[in-house]
Amino acid sequence: MTGALHLLDAAEAAAAIAAGEITSETLVADCLARIEARDPEIGAWAHVDPACALAQARAADASGAGPLRGVPVGVKDIFDTRDMPTEYGSAIHRGHRPDADSACVAALRAAGAVILGKTVTTEFASPVPVGVVNPRAPDRSPGVSSSGSAAAVADHMVPLALGSQTGGSTIVPAAFCGVFGYKASLDGIDRAGLRHLRPSLDTIGVFARSVADLVLVRAAYGGAARADPDAARPAPRIGLCRTPRWEAAEPATRAALADAERALEAAGAGLIDIDLPDGFDEIEEAFRVVSTVEGAEALAFEAAHHRGALNRWIRDTIEAAAGCDAARYREAGAFADAYRRALMRIFTEIDLILTPSTPGEPSRDLVGVQISDFNRVWTLMHTPCLNLPAFRGPGGTPVGIQLVAPVGADDALLDHAAWVWARLPTG
Repeated sequence: MTGALHLLDAAEAAAAIAAGEITSETLVADCLARIEARDPEIGAWAHVDPACALAQARAADASGAGPLRGVPVGVKDIFDTRDMPTEYGSAIHRGHRPDADSACVAALRAAGAVILGKTVTTEFASPVPVGVVNPRAPDRSPGVSSSGSAAAVADHMVPLALGSQTGGSTIVPAAFCGVFGYKASLDGIDRAGLRHLRPSLDTIGVFARSVADLVLVRAAYGGAARADPDAARPAPRIGLCRTPRWEAAEPATRAALADAERALEAAGAGLIDIDLPDGFDEIEEAFRVVSTVEGAEALAFEAAHHRGALNRWIRDTIEAAAGCDAARYREAGAFADAYRRALMRIFTEIDLILTPSTPGEPSRDLVGVQISDFNRVWTLMHTPCLNLPAFRGPGGTPVGIQLVAPVGADDALLDHAAWVWARLPTG
């Protein structure tokens, strides 16, 4: 196999390595060359050690195994790595060297992956941009806080990258950068070893360039999803959900959802309009309380010892937490639990929810806090979500749509996504 190997998707690369058509070393070398050429413009990487990456690749070629044997992966710099710095996007932890990998990183290594480097995160995964450039639209936002991971995959620097989501930090960057973005169920990927954890919200995500790539990653985490869109199975039952935030949807998103609806109905999927339970619009307040309280607790050390080094958004969150007492936090948690049960009842009638990923095309605001209007509810509901980079807006920039499945149905989400993607206009 010849050509620019960095253009290979993860599934293509894994198959070529297994067949002996390429080596991990040549693939990783090509990705490193791409990073050297492009990252001065994009700014997606916080740390890359070519010697370390190539040593891992040679080891994979010599005796590697697993579904991701020899495939390079970028890791958002909030996840601990035993052989690379982990700084959490903060000057407070500059030069920090963990003793062990976070569980999600260790599982990738066990599956044969090469940890290519650490991708840029916003400070402690907050929604304040840090200057990463969107490869698909340089004058528009790449999303936050996993912008480095999304941009690295979109620019073909690496086929896979880990991210995370507290509000919309996997789905929004995936949609803005025009790649696939999978947010697991809350515990769909092991969160052990994740520092600064908001236990009710922080979820691990993955960026990729195909559904088949995400199926490989699920295999690394013990899943059994399939990537065959033509496997014998009935068309999924899909609920079209505009959510209480529909007024925020721009014409590009409204058109994308309508185009997807028409294509899937023509392919035989059963689509129905669904309304979320009464009071669901109040879930935003529950999210705010939970996020504020857990965010302040997660950064209690930094707030106590380095408050002046934190960005303004984080300081405001810590101050707001003082107004949320334990009773209010418990009430918000109970409210969220009740609506999780109500949502599960809806899922007895459907397999998937089809809903917007973002309000529209990538935002033109490169410095302000990014909005996750169509994401926070699903994060709080603990459901697995997937951005499909299926459409373009009138500005020629990416517009995604989002699939949502029941809690724990991560493999089913990817199974259905393969079917859906193959039947969309750009699938």
